[in-house]
Amino acid sequence: MEKEDLLEDVPRLAMHIQEVLQERSIGESLFPQGVSNSNEASAVLFPISWKCPDSGQPIDPCIVLNKRSKLVKQAGDLCFPGGAISLGFDSELARFMRLPFFPLYRWPYWRKWRKERPRQARRLSLLFATSIRESFEEMMLNPFGVNFLGPLPSYRLETFPREIFPFVGWIRSQTRFFINREVEKIVHIPLREFLNEDNYALYKIFFNVPKESVDGGTYQTFPCFLHHTETGTDVLWGATYRIIMGFLDLIFGFKAPQMERLKAVNGVIDETYYGNNA
Repeated sequence: MEKEDLLEDVPRLAMHIQEVLQERSIGESLFPQGVSNSNEASAVLFPISWKCPDSGQPIDPCIVLNKRSKLVKQAGDLCFPGGAISLGFDSELARFMRLPFFPLYRWPYWRKWRKERPRQARRLSLLFATSIRESFEEMMLNPFGVNFLGPLPSYRLETFPREIFPFVGWIRSQTRFFINREVEKIVHIPLREFLNEDNYALYKIFFNVPKESVDGGTYQTFPCFLHHTETGTDVLWGATYRIIMGFLDLIFGFKAPQMERLKAVNGVIDETYYGNNA
């Protein structure tokens, strides 16, 4: 099925994602021993909604992201809802995730995982529970309204000692979210925008220099995605960008343009980016 056909057939798209992620996981140990006690493990939800509120289209599958507020580290970045494991609470929540009406119980591959890969299944349920808890705390996502589609490959950060475990969740009907202090706003990006090469750029980040001096100073370059709206442009880069690119490759066979082909956009990072501003 062509990409455009998938984007217009919501049930088929969700089923396709579910099947691809399950097939990719066969024979792999996705969740290492000791992950539940690791200080370096984070779990994030990769939320997909069938409708973007501002797109004007009746059906327009999109990725739902948080824009981090000025009160937390990495302020201004687009990211998935998620965070570190709270072992006691998340272990109990993981048990609920396996009960009727909860996401793991409804996942068609759950019984197969429990039977054939019990240790991996337990770790999956714990990490997925973490991603659901964090999503509820950050944006009041209703866990009953999420269909679990499967795990993505983990991603290890380059700038922090952290390994991220993403879980794809389909938001069935919720369109309104209530954010906490960690989140500036919710950002919906249509999947079709990610399949347009014109939306990619080279992010030229200058470190510890004032914005008026952006043409000079120390900088690094990263591939990025530009999401344009009536109120401005949000830049998606870093770990969230990499995880989404991996997803697009798996599901649609799409790869971003080579960096040497990309136009450059400038950004500035100072010491407050890595510190807590609360």
